[in-house]
Amino acid sequence: MKLHEPNTIPDVQNFADRRQLAIDKVGIKSIRHPIKVSDKSGGVQHTVAVFNMYVGLPHNFKGTHMSRFVEILNGREREVSVESFEPMLRDMVKLLEAETGHIEMTFPYFINKTAPVSGVRSLMDYEVTFTGEILPGNEYEFTMKIVVPVTSLCPCSKKISDYGAHNQRSHVTVTATLQDHLWIEDVVQLVEGQASCEVFGLLKRPDEKYVTERAYDNPKFVEDMVRDVAGLLNAEARIVAFAVESENFESIHNHSAYALIERDKRIQH
Repeated sequence: MKLHEPNTIPDVQNFADRRQLAIDKVGIKSIRHPIKVSDKSGGVQHTVAVFNMYVGLPHNFKGTHMSRFVEILNGREREVSVESFEPMLRDMVKLLEAETGHIEMTFPYFINKTAPVSGVRSLMDYEVTFTGEILPGNEYEFTMKIVVPVTSLCPCSKKISDYGAHNQRSHVTVTATLQDHLWIEDVVQLVEGQASCEVFGLLKRPDEKYVTERAYDNPKFVEDMVRDVAGLLNAEARIVAFAVESENFESIHNHSAYALIERDKRIQH
């Protein structure tokens, strides 16, 4: 059998579709690719991100060209970064002849932390997601999401108990739409400052005593956590919209406590 010449192979994705239904997002999910991320200290972290890449598909096209998403990533080799995020997104939209586009990359980010008493240093990892979107009208929007593990101690337990109080590890998740650069470290520090106590990768016995007593002196309900963090996010001019969530993994229940505050500062309340 004679093989097709390259210019005679049919391009099915470009065939017309008559169902009159546009697709909001179509593309690829969960592809891993190396990236580099600048940190606040002036260094660069090399890590691996999981990418989701989508475009909007007009109602008259049957499909999109999936291989082109991979070409966009591999065309930059290891140089995917925050600075190249918007150009990469615009290249994707242009190459796929789309009006809208969406790229997410989720990666571990490490911060070197110092224990409060002994001064021993250790790395803490945080889950970070960068999301870029090309909206209708060619407007670019960038959102940063960070999951920050902290300690919370129950005020009610402390109040009613003759001694001690139950505490739990909590995940505070901040999702912030930005209009100017904001360091990952700044968001992490903001959240940790509002917790009963922050957590560390390594603690010596004097440090363990400190964090236990620090949490006991600073009890927080899940509601307190999101309100305190939201107040600071609301005052940060570089953030135009945000969501803050707190999930407390309860130590005396088989369920979590949860709270959420969302605000878009661009909308008059």
